[in-house]
Amino acid sequence: MHLVDGTYELFRSFFGAPPSRAPDGREVGATRGVLSSLLYLVQEEGATHVACATDQVIRSFRNDLYPGYKTEDGVEESLLSQFPLVEEAMAALGLVVWPMVEFEADDALAAGAARYAKDAAQVRIATPDKDLAQCVRGSHVVMLDRRRKVTIDEAGVREKWGVPPASIPDWLALVGDSADGYPGLPGWGAVSAATVLAKYGTIEAIPDSAAQWGVKVRGAEKLAVTLASRRAEALLYKKLATLREDVPLRESLADLEWRGARAELREFCKRIGFEQFPARVRRWRGA
Repeated sequence: MHLVDGTYELFRSFFGAPPSRAPDGREVGATRGVLSSLLYLVQEEGATHVACATDQVIRSFRNDLYPGYKTEDGVEESLLSQFPLVEEAMAALGLVVWPMVEFEADDALAAGAARYAKDAAQVRIATPDKDLAQCVRGSHVVMLDRRRKVTIDEAGVREKWGVPPASIPDWLALVGDSADGYPGLPGWGAVSAATVLAKYGTIEAIPDSAAQWGVKVRGAEKLAVTLASRRAEALLYKKLATLREDVPLRESLADLEWRGARAELREFCKRIGFEQFPARVRRWRGA
């Protein structure tokens, strides 16, 4: 099964696909791009069960925890306006859509991975977002970067970030994540965080004194002082980075099977001036 980061797909198409106008003048180029990309996923890449998560509202419960967390500020209106449109497009294509309001799309993907892993032959989380690396389990739950055609399993997570999947929230808390709006701790970088976490696993387990670390890290004394004095801040960032698996998802694994596009896809494509697209669909529900 494929759990698709619909927000990423929309952003990728917005900045990668040519702009296009619907008959009513709306910008719809990114929506057209997502339709083409997801049709390719089910028809050419062989996805059998698919769910797409989106950030219907970019703000989430994390904004209540940390004022600096990402918002819709700075996002172009022509992109924001396509969120509801792309959700409608994915549903018309016959895909299950999880539009998030209180939670984030990443939380829905994490919850889906946890819920369906026991029944699916393999779960592929279709996103390059490093946050989702915490969900990887062996070669059964993996990350899929569709643009680069790269799959990352648990060994790949360790190779790329230097820590096991379970330590990804701790690594992000120390290093920071500019995309999500939290800075990490001063002085801590990817290598130092990976080196210390490879030994201790979690921020909570790292001793206050560098003399107790038992690993060689450049600038260890200064890093230890920073962590000791700002551990509560680091733990807040870890909470921001930890994905929630308690998102209520109603569907069974069988509900996620792609059975073809819905009849309303034709009318939807007409509204966005993409009349040629339905001819590319080889499977329709009820046909």
